[in-house]
Amino acid sequence: MPSPVAHTLAGLVVHLVSSRDPDDARDLGRAALVVGAALVPDVDLLFRLVDGRNHHNNETHSIGVSVLAALAVAAVARLRGVRRPWALGSAAGLGWFSHVALDYLNRDTHPPIGLMALWPFSRAHHKFPWPVFLDIGRTLEWDTVRNNSVAIVWETAVLLPVVMVAWRWSFGRGSDRWHEGSRASR
Repeated sequence: MPSPVAHTLAGLVVHLVSSRDPDDARDLGRAALVVGAALVPDVDLLFRLVDGRNHHNNETHSIGVSVLAALAVAAVARLRGVRRPWALGSAAGLGWFSHVALDYLNRDTHPPIGLMALWPFSRAHHKFPWPVFLDIGRTLEWDTVRNNSVAIVWETAVLLPVVMVAWRWSFGRGSDRWHEGSRASR
């Protein structure tokens, strides 16, 4: 599983890309909701405290729960009178799904290997054959801490440029300067 740093960066990308305009992109509440949705699938790590079994990468790491999260956020937003509740719900669902996508692309060393990405359509665990991200260990041993540090540096090196492009794109939309600059470079 990638680190919370990677999931935060991916959630930020989803927030920026799904923002309708620079005002949406500056909305810290919206950003917190989408980034939170990108982080919350790992709540299944806590389920081990209930029954001692590993529940990680099961239903919470699926397209089905991503859709449920989108519907739940949209419904609550509509009840609270938030403008564009379905857009907010969609952004939250995509934030949740970004977690699934990153976990699919990582090296997994904790059985069950892979994630239940297609739940409720399938209970099979799926794994990308050529991992992009390193596995994050779950102990405080020196080797694990060193591995996690390297993994976080790699995740940041891969995802931070994507955040920067999303930031530039998000704040460039609607800006005459942005469009003039792109016309001038042609």
